[in-house]
Amino acid sequence: MKKGSILVLVVAMTVFLAGKAFAHFGMVIPSDSMVMQDENRTVALKASFSHPFEGVGMELIKPEILGVLANGQKQNLLGDLKKIKIMDHTAWELGYTVNRPGVYMFYMEPKPYWEPAEDCFIIHYTKTVVTAFGDDEGWDAEVGLKTEIVPLSKPFGLYTGNLFQGIVKLDGKPVPYAMVEVEYYNKNGTYKAPNDYMVAQTIKADKNGVFSYAAPKAGWWGFAALNQANFKLKQAGEEKDVELGAVIWVKFHDMK
Repeated sequence: MKKGSILVLVVAMTVFLAGKAFAHFGMVIPSDSMVMQDENRTVALKASFSHPFEGVGMELIKPEILGVLANGQKQNLLGDLKKIKIMDHTAWELGYTVNRPGVYMFYMEPKPYWEPAEDCFIIHYTKTVVTAFGDDEGWDAEVGLKTEIVPLSKPFGLYTGNLFQGIVKLDGKPVPYAMVEVEYYNKNGTYKAPNDYMVAQTIKADKNGVFSYAAPKAGWWGFAALNQANFKLKQAGEEKDVELGAVIWVKFHDMK
């Protein structure tokens, strides 16, 4: 085999293995997913973009939208954001005080992220759900994002091993046989995957866009359903594909 061919093969294998090990995830992580009467009522919310299991961060410039849907009303929270570092890269945080019972859906639409390794832009519409003071009505409501995972299981109050189900939607319609990547937020780098295949797992939704997953460990788990946009964006004067991600973060708890 010629040297040039060997080089191409090595590069291709490197990209392939990197893809196995690293899945992109928009992240919106609250300090608490279930706020009770006798607890701190201010939820610390952190927004970032990363490879959550490997602990490899990416830059998240100030999002296009960061808001909350509560009691049927949307509130823009962009003005409350403060710049921080997560995984050594730019991220954002805010404090949100819960004043009344209800279900609070925090959501983010980032600005398009250019990924040279994949030769495309990435936009991950990300959300997480917080419930407060015993009210759990409306946890399956839709925010109305371009693409969205609508939960079929309560996205809070889940024990480790419980089955989480959701519907992948794009432009408000279910996506048949959508591919959903699943990854654990390995916050302190405590856990090591035995091989690259075990870093990000993949589920294929059914013909109705429904997927299921039973989390094997307590903590935050991200679900990202990826689809190609029906539009392109320009990079250096060339039109490039856009990956749209519908992401939801769900916390599981060990039974004690």
